Amino acid sequence: MSQIDQGRRRLFNRRNSSALRPPWVKADIEFTDICTRCDNCIKACETHIIKRGDGGFPEVDFTIDECTFCQKCVTACKEPIFDAQQSVPWTITASIKDSCLTNTGVWCQSCKDACDPRAISFVMAVGQVPKPVIDVSACTGCGACVSPCPSDAVTLAST
Repeated sequence: MSQIDQGRRRLFNRRNSSALRPPWVKADIEFTDICTRCDNCIKACETHIIKRGDGGFPEVDFTIDECTFCQKCVTACKEPIFDAQQSVPWTITASIKDSCLTNTGVWCQSCKDACDPRAISFVMAVGQVPKPVIDVSACTGCGACVSPCPSDAVTLAST
């Protein structure tokens, strides 16, 4: 019986490594090696932001809604993927792209209005509309600021 080279096999099984996985996923695992794609976390998500992504693996989509950190995805999963004891649910934070309406002179603060932790503030400047600034130390990565943005200028990514 021949031995399967797992390293070589993983080369062909690599999935979208930039995909946002659900909160509390262990940092030291290869998610796609352990996840069985059972959809339990997708079904359990109270805001329905976890969806099937590349290869059928769960991904978070903040254009739908925000994460409330309810931990229902954690308790629904039967695999050793999650660690609810981590000090933070994940290491993602919001950032503002150049497509922000304030860069075209439009007064918009929809991201700030949606941000419960008040991680987004606006800086006044003479002769310009206020520009958004994100306090990354206050940002929880909940994604509440993403869907209300009319220009799709808010993104969340791992820090």
